Amino acid sequence: METLIGRHWHHLPDKEVVDLLGADIRKGLGLLEVDRRRRHFGPNLLTPPKRTPPIVRFLLQFNNSLVYILLASAAVTGVLKDWADASVIFGVVLINAVIGFVQESKAEKAIHALAETMGAEAIVIRSGEVRKIPAADLVPGDTVILQAGDKVPADIRLVQARDLQIAEHALTGESVAVAKQVGGPVGHDAALGDRSNMAYASTLVTYGRGTGLVVATGDRTEVGRISKLISEVRVLETPLTRKINSFSRVMLYAILGLAGVVLAAGLLQGRSALETLMAAIALAVSAIPEGLPAVVTVTLAIGVTRMAQRRAIIRRLPAVETLGSLTIICSDKTGTLTQNQMTVQRLYAGGRRYEVTGSGYDPAGRILREGGGEHPGLADDGPLLETLTAGLLCNDSSVVLADGRWAVEGDPTEGALIVSAWKAGLSAEGEGVRPRLDVIPFQSEYQYMATLHDDGPGRPKRIYLKGSVEAVTGLCASPLPLSVIEAEAERLAEGGLRVLAFAKGELPPDRSSLEHADLAGRLTFLGLQAMIDPPRPEAVAAVGTCQDAGIQVKMITGDHPLTAAAIARQVGLLRPCQSSPAPRTCVLTGRQLEALGDAEFMAAAEDTAVFARVSPEQ
Repeated sequence: METLIGRHWHHLPDKEVVDLLGADIRKGLGLLEVDRRRRHFGPNLLTPPKRTPPIVRFLLQFNNSLVYILLASAAVTGVLKDWADASVIFGVVLINAVIGFVQESKAEKAIHALAETMGAEAIVIRSGEVRKIPAADLVPGDTVILQAGDKVPADIRLVQARDLQIAEHALTGESVAVAKQVGGPVGHDAALGDRSNMAYASTLVTYGRGTGLVVATGDRTEVGRISKLISEVRVLETPLTRKINSFSRVMLYAILGLAGVVLAAGLLQGRSALETLMAAIALAVSAIPEGLPAVVTVTLAIGVTRMAQRRAIIRRLPAVETLGSLTIICSDKTGTLTQNQMTVQRLYAGGRRYEVTGSGYDPAGRILREGGGEHPGLADDGPLLETLTAGLLCNDSSVVLADGRWAVEGDPTEGALIVSAWKAGLSAEGEGVRPRLDVIPFQSEYQYMATLHDDGPGRPKRIYLKGSVEAVTGLCASPLPLSVIEAEAERLAEGGLRVLAFAKGELPPDRSSLEHADLAGRLTFLGLQAMIDPPRPEAVAAVGTCQDAGIQVKMITGDHPLTAAAIARQVGLLRPCQSSPAPRTCVLTGRQLEALGDAEFMAAAEDTAVFARVSPEQ
């Protein structure tokens, strides 16, 4: 059984994977074998981070030198029967502890939520039967069936995939769903985002269907490793806590020393021991700055409250002070610097280039000819009209306004195509003008999707097609040379944009179905639409503000280097590497980082602003 742990499953041939797992793809595992493996590997659940009992977390709020002095002074003041002062001092300490405890409890809930990211149910084949079981019951070697809408319940090596696409942004930062493929091993050192034959726990199936073998469950999954890394993070002292602890020790020694001097002086003068002791204690109590913890706590609490209003959780109260001491900020890309909403930014139709304004799924925006000037109107720009219409009609998704926010129902890429058509004045009701009659769904082996539409009584049926540039141009005649289209697509791709090509065609009026054989020789190339997950406007402003303040901002993402570079350029992060002999645009990948020695790594970490395809450990 231990041979199943720590394998590079993406790098192994299919037959070796099956043999190592002792699996049967068609029949699945037998029930006795499942029970044996469950006893050995345990349930498919993430081990929750070790929780400190609430009473212990509360008592730890008093673990501070200055608090010790205050508690001692409150006790002595109480012995002296000065109940008012004793109550005030103890109240300050208690309030400080309560605020810290409540704040830490909120943060703990957010962190422990990671342990609940596994899928609730899974479809498996066991003893030759297809069953739906709790995901917690999965074991290595189980045959799992994945379909659109499923949350991947464990780490799975895929053995069959039909148009399977999985959204992995929660794990890798990849902006769009990743197309999965089977048919052979992937390179040994491939990054998580490049392992096309793997499906990882906590990611989401957005399209297609697949079958695979469970290779890791629970804490052995990639998300389990991330959870473990988080639980092992050491709690570091902040500059403020170090200064307070240092000040507290100095105060403690000074107060005790001064009280000792007073006590010795009184005894040498022949005063009574009790009178001298009371005077020394009174001096010690009066010297303690009991207002300091209250001032510090209230100040930090105000800072934490303001951060919470900006949706930032501060786990430990003193940590908010470090925001004033920042020199470097490391940020994720997807959903942090970007909106996590695909947006068409460039169009190419009829030999002309266009820019699209606006961002996200909000239809506010315009289409401008590159170099300035809004398009004169769709009626005067036939190629642009047809390219946008193809994106709107050859589409299975929808964009809706929910709770005051535009959102896509379906594939983010298709949502971006709908919004770009809206920005040009095309209405969603346009689909009613040309009702859909048939569809060829996207299939990985063809790399395109096609739809057939009714164009009116007695008129030829209209075909619209979208897909990869290579697939679409291979089916089309075009008024433009193929080399021109390919050069334009390459130019857009080099800017980190995802490029889709569009075409149209016709079938006789009596046809109401569409086959692959109907496409070749019947299509005319229309144009290109290029999209990206754009940066948040507030993120661009925040990066500029930080840089003006002398704070470095670095992007760390699992996304593709070209995409990372494009976003970094837009937010103002990309710059030449100063340590390079010849200045170059600097984006380092996780694989490049692994090849660096310690000294080179330190230099790269200081000098580089963008890190792409990095692993969780990095």
